[in-house]
Amino acid sequence: VIHGSEIDLKLDSVIPPNITTDDANFFTHTAFRVLIGADPPTAFKFMKVSEAEFPALNGQGVSYAVLQFPSGSLNPSHRHPHSAELLFLLIGSLKVGFVDANDVLHTQTLQAGDLFIFPVGVVHYQYNYGRDLAFAISAFGSANVRTIPTPGLSKRLPSLARLMHQMLRR
Repeated sequence: VIHGSEIDLKLDSVIPPNITTDDANFFTHTAFRVLIGADPPTAFKFMKVSEAEFPALNGQGVSYAVLQFPSGSLNPSHRHPHSAELLFLLIGSLKVGFVDANDVLHTQTLQAGDLFIFPVGVVHYQYNYGRDLAFAISAFGSANVRTIPTPGLSKRLPSLARLMHQMLRR
């Protein structure tokens, strides 16, 4: 068990030798500032921050993404082989889903304020069926999340067309 008084940034983080722990700039990432006041995108857009973009995440086991969904846009099927994804919907509505190891499709309609977890490694997607922009933040349990597209999915999983058809019927 680690208590707050036991945390040693030099031991619990991977800090480059040229950075001192009193340099707060190392622990600050400002790339998401471009989203504040920006015009809504015309197609699905995501912006991630992982260890590659924010070295302070090295050793922390977390990363982040911001997802913007214009009306009718889709974050196509994909998976993260070594991380769960916790999606927090801030604005709008989304239909989301994933396919489990038994080929069962799990879907849900989310509204602003909802959280949804995509378990580690499952093929999943998000779709904005609404008329307005949807805006979500995803947290990952890895500082170096890999995203593997699954266009058409594999033969043992339902096709994207079937997923969309099932999702839109609900």
